[in-house]
Amino acid sequence: MELLLAPEDKKKIESGIREKYAKVAAGPEGLFKYPTGRAGLEALSYDPEILKTLPSSVLDSFCGVGNPFSLGPLNPGDAVLDIGSGGGLDSLVAARMVGPGGKVVGLDLSPEMVTRANENLRQTDFANVVFQEFSGEDLLFEDGSFDVVLSNGVFNLIPGKGRMLQEACRVLKPGGRLLIADQILTGTLTKSTPERIDSWFR
Repeated sequence: MELLLAPEDKKKIESGIREKYAKVAAGPEGLFKYPTGRAGLEALSYDPEILKTLPSSVLDSFCGVGNPFSLGPLNPGDAVLDIGSGGGLDSLVAARMVGPGGKVVGLDLSPEMVTRANENLRQTDFANVVFQEFSGEDLLFEDGSFDVVLSNGVFNLIPGKGRMLQEACRVLKPGGRLLIADQILTGTLTKSTPERIDSWFR
């Protein structure tokens, strides 16, 4: 069951996420309790042949919690949506997999992260990737728009997880795939709503 949040609580969460990821956009090193950048990619067994094709500064911006591509490769020509695309690493890996006949759309809440993703994109030769800022839990795409929806370390941050999951499934084509890597809580969750909100984006 999802936590019912007041509009002001959702705004506080969103503001905290924006503030944190404005810092991450400049460089994720030291801001997380797990490896980021190239060390994180290697630890998560990203395809080294694909990583070799991307600039070092692009690899340095990675701060995902897992490897969604470990759930299965993408196909040439696939249309891919990356929810919470951050600095764009997963979107660019996806673009390499789907080839020029495919397309990738990366969405992120943080304008600074969208800027970083576009800076990373300009260092590549991809013409099939776009990055956009988005807010809320509604995806502004028609039903059945994508073959694959990616998400790496994002659903844990979204207040309306059920709604976001419904939206992700809605924009998938019949037989499409949802590839999620995320964090889970292994300890006890506090029952205090204010405490949960204060620690939401830490």
